[in-house]
Amino acid sequence: MLDIGVNLTSGQFAKDVDQVIERARKASVNALMVTGTDVQESQRSIALAREYSGYCWATAGVHPHNASSWNSQTATQISALAAMPEVVAVGECGLDFDRNFSTPAEQERAFSAQLALAADLNKPLFLHCRSAHDRFIALLRPWLAKVPGAVVHCFTGSREELHECLDLGLYIGITGWVCDERRGLELRAMLPEIPTERLLLETDAPYLLPRDLETKPKSRRNEPCYLPHIVSQVAGWRQQDVEWLKQVTENNARQLFRLA
Repeated sequence: MLDIGVNLTSGQFAKDVDQVIERARKASVNALMVTGTDVQESQRSIALAREYSGYCWATAGVHPHNASSWNSQTATQISALAAMPEVVAVGECGLDFDRNFSTPAEQERAFSAQLALAADLNKPLFLHCRSAHDRFIALLRPWLAKVPGAVVHCFTGSREELHECLDLGLYIGITGWVCDERRGLELRAMLPEIPTERLLLETDAPYLLPRDLETKPKSRRNEPCYLPHIVSQVAGWRQQDVEWLKQVTENNARQLFRLA
């Protein structure tokens, strides 16, 4: 198994990140991708990837929530960070018109710049899209032939949106959202429609703790050690062998992100 989206630089992990990584190892999670969401978090993601070389890898980018921070200095810094060998994807980048912590115009400017950066560096994209599908696709589409691949991280869109993403050759990242009996049922029903070779799995820890865990941590904090639970549930809903799906989705991630 490989967790393609872990926010290990979150303050929720500040006191015990080493133990969190050790628990992931013991749970047979074979690698972690540490998400960068702004300049500082990208720097910290790279630092963790260096400290845990060969186990942790980093992304570098500016999340749409933080897009208002995008300026010439940010662009220069993210460009330098994304070029580092520990960084296997540009992002988390994209659009989020659900909360609009940054204006749509600011988000589009930052997203477009990072699309160009990924093409320039020949690195995959780690993408975020929430309540912005049409504009997201319009900005993304012209760049897809210029980058080696892309994943829509934490996909929660509609069936129509899923198939448009698949038609464009995108990978689909599935989190513990699908384990939520309140919000995840629509996505759960669509799981069999995702080709196995396009499926990636992730926790998005410390967020999105699976609601159907038999024993939940008192902290309510999600961790990469819960990835096996997500894989098991997804395998059941797709009617596939769990161990086989663990290996296939890890292989998918290693291929997309060109991991050793």
